[in-house]
Amino acid sequence: MSKRVGFIGLGIMGQPMARNLLRAGYQLAVWNRSRPGIEALLADGAAEAENAAAVAAQVDVVITMVGDSPDVEEVALGPRGIVEGGRPGLVHIDMSTISPRVTRRIAERLAEQGIEMLDAPVSGGEPGAVAGSLSIMVGGKQEVFERRRTILEVLGEKLVYCGPSGSGQVVKLCNQVVVALNNLAVCEALLLCTRAAVDPRKMLEAVSAGAGSSWAVLNLAPKMLDRDFRPGFKVEHQLKDLRHALETAHESGASLAGTTLAHQLFAMLAEDSGAEGTQALIKAVEKLAG
Repeated sequence: MSKRVGFIGLGIMGQPMARNLLRAGYQLAVWNRSRPGIEALLADGAAEAENAAAVAAQVDVVITMVGDSPDVEEVALGPRGIVEGGRPGLVHIDMSTISPRVTRRIAERLAEQGIEMLDAPVSGGEPGAVAGSLSIMVGGKQEVFERRRTILEVLGEKLVYCGPSGSGQVVKLCNQVVVALNNLAVCEALLLCTRAAVDPRKMLEAVSAGAGSSWAVLNLAPKMLDRDFRPGFKVEHQLKDLRHALETAHESGASLAGTTLAHQLFAMLAEDSGAEGTQALIKAVEKLAG
């Protein structure tokens, strides 16, 4: 199996993911829209490519980890994009979280050039990216997934094949719905406990040992109490993911009342706190409560 892999998008998630591939012995060609991400990987042994097309031209698999649907479209289909440098047999694995509809459109365009695409968004945040313990939800042709799963196994501990193109993105959006509503539940529990004059840390100690425990209870609630809003996953990214979830719900005829509320609350935060961690949702709940 070839060890030539490309990586495009070297941000909070992309850098540690690319670094794990280097440590696993893959020959990595990288490109990023800004220099700091590139420089960090060059120091670890990666090779720099001039653009996305140049990455695609020298590898067998190219991974993208960028911001949103337009970013993936530009990198994949735009000028000097993957489609220009790729050849039949190349596999594009997009690990961004974007619109399932846009994913399917990109996959169709790439297929016209003989390029396969997997949508493989992840859950686990920066800690999971660093540890190589991400949960990866994969859409596309199953045989392509099986052929390239060894690469994904370097990046994640839980790999789930979800179905045809776009299915991985749908499952990731479901994940984001659960995450956002758990976050909101924690905020409301903290508000209720504080207003009722009970120590919220005692409440968390009790709840975390019972059926109410969750990742948000264990990881976000202590940060809320400490007013620590440093980002692990940013408000602006959660807002984007919920927007895609609501668009997908509209397309499929699903009604998501809780997700709509969470989206509105994150939108309240976006202007002033968009770059903060999603635990900043407590600010919106506090504002509503006066």
